[in-house]
Amino acid sequence: MFEDLNALFHGFSVALTPLNLLLMFVGVTLGVIIGVLPGLGGANGIAILLPLTFTMPPTSAIIMLSCIYWGALFGGAITSILFNIPGEPWSVATTFDGYPMAQAGRAGEALTGAFTSSFIGAFFAVVMITFLAPLVARFALQFGPPEFFAVYFLTFCSFIGMGKEPPFKIMAAMMLGFALAAVGIDTVTGQLRLIFGWYELMRGFDFLIAVIGLFGIGEILLSMEEGLTFSGKSAKIDPKIVIQTWKKLPQYWVTSLRSCLIGCWLGITPGGATPASFMSYGVAKRMSKDGAKFGTGQLEGVVAPETAAHAAGTSALLPMLALGIPGSPTAAVLLGGLLIWGLQPGPLLFIEQKDFVWGLIASMYLGNIAGLIIVITCVPLFAAILRIPFSIIAPVIIVICAIGAYTVHNAMLDIWFMLLFGVLGYVFKKLAYPLAPLVLALVLGDRAEDAFRQSMLMSQGDVRIFFSKGLVGGIMGLSLLLLFWPVMAKTLARMRSPKAA
Repeated sequence: MFEDLNALFHGFSVALTPLNLLLMFVGVTLGVIIGVLPGLGGANGIAILLPLTFTMPPTSAIIMLSCIYWGALFGGAITSILFNIPGEPWSVATTFDGYPMAQAGRAGEALTGAFTSSFIGAFFAVVMITFLAPLVARFALQFGPPEFFAVYFLTFCSFIGMGKEPPFKIMAAMMLGFALAAVGIDTVTGQLRLIFGWYELMRGFDFLIAVIGLFGIGEILLSMEEGLTFSGKSAKIDPKIVIQTWKKLPQYWVTSLRSCLIGCWLGITPGGATPASFMSYGVAKRMSKDGAKFGTGQLEGVVAPETAAHAAGTSALLPMLALGIPGSPTAAVLLGGLLIWGLQPGPLLFIEQKDFVWGLIASMYLGNIAGLIIVITCVPLFAAILRIPFSIIAPVIIVICAIGAYTVHNAMLDIWFMLLFGVLGYVFKKLAYPLAPLVLALVLGDRAEDAFRQSMLMSQGDVRIFFSKGLVGGIMGLSLLLLFWPVMAKTLARMRSPKAA
């Protein structure tokens, strides 16, 4: 533990360089703007801006991108409370009590409560990452190809079993992701796969191109169709309101702690920030003495979802760093960035790239503090962004997406692929198919395939290798349990329900 603390202090020395501090504040500011604009979010912003970081050192680049994420988490609350427009999916639960508070002239109190709760949730998750990530990474050093495939399989199964969308839709999205990940050169045999004579596809579908299209262009097309118009309450936060709200918040410490635990659990597992915010709000409503008043403008109704959403969004980086398995779409985008920079997330990252890992973890602490300072002092400026007509904002975002896609390989073909993925993302959203499983399969599909085929070579084609030892067998058993959990839950519910007379 002392070794980890010393590494963390060294990480602060890495993160506190002038360049990294500047990028930290720039990233948070950009993130808040992205969070304020409906339709964009942390994953979208990172995907769009990722090409701009290619010339930076990897540590500086990931610090800026992670701070964009913190800023987006903060920014979603501004539109939810002032305009009743969730800037992020996980901000929907914040509108339930945040907007009524703004309508009642308590916008400053609601925003202060939301920002402070967000800070607490993220801080709790970062402390957990600090102490748990090295332990998980050391444990993962015992892994071979069967164990790594079992962990990948667990991730895919948990998305299916714990996702809020219908399992068949999740599986369909995931299968498409696997198919796209298989395009190009087979890494084991060197043969070409699924290119159909089109040799431009030899390098496969670039992850970054796909993400920019799926998230950036797809969201813009959907927003253009809906014809977004903005109207809401103006707000400013003066020091008196901040101090008064901070005096009230300690009475909700049980709600905050419970929300932190819910958020961290759903962040590490592929639940995500959105279900964490709804679950935390529902539990708080059930457990609070003022639960009947939720929805009318209760500060506790803002504290619960914001704390859980930030805890989940931050803790999703733990499996990404320690195991190379993203716990959220944003973590998947960051994982793609690490791979582009030649860094391999997983247990060896803590040994081979100590400066990078601990610099990133230290920047989580600093970025969270920077985010709280920026949003509390600059709320009126960020809220004013929504006064810009969406007809102006949309083309600017599309141009930025196109520039980002072109700079990956300096190829016009990538822009066409980006637009194709944009249409695919739009269709997925219209048909209510989830994008996160597709992104996950696109990122991890080839790695899971390599681990599976290496395991088959080790065992000469015997699949019992995945149940040959306690560790790999336990992970596979848990995976199958999660895979069939929806069916088991329905069966148990039918057995418990009273039979019709």
